[in-house]
Amino acid sequence: MSLREAFDRTWQPVGVSEVSIRDDGTIEVVDGDQVLVYTPYAVTAPDGSTIAHESRGGAMAAVWATSVGETFVEVSHLGDGPEGGELVMVVTRPGHTPEVALGALVTDEIPATVPDSWPAAVDLALGLIVDETLDSGSKDDVEAFHQRLLGVWFGDA
Repeated sequence: MSLREAFDRTWQPVGVSEVSIRDDGTIEVVDGDQVLVYTPYAVTAPDGSTIAHESRGGAMAAVWATSVGETFVEVSHLGDGPEGGELVMVVTRPGHTPEVALGALVTDEIPATVPDSWPAAVDLALGLIVDETLDSGSKDDVEAFHQRLLGVWFGDA
């Protein structure tokens, strides 16, 4: 038996990670027995702790990161959106393109007035997206939303 054949017979993946969207819209990152749950305003870490922006009573000012098995998860507050304290998540799994969740930073409706930081936060988020997001459509969809948001912000809408 060749070394390659022996490897193929004995090789087992160390961890198989999954990213899924639950029926309630939360996003779950699972690797083995470790689970992280993302919502637009809070994240439940694998150790059970809750991560939220300081404007929502949490301790996070800008960024928090952890591992879920072999998966790297980064949660950021890029700036306030419509409500304040919105979180963005980037999931990097071995062998996969980074997956991005924008949560409440992208909305169906844009109010008549827009907080100053919202367009900038969406602009920063656009730089994280490869093609599709987990929860806000394609990069083109987010870009179109950003343009509508800028129109309201500049008073063109």
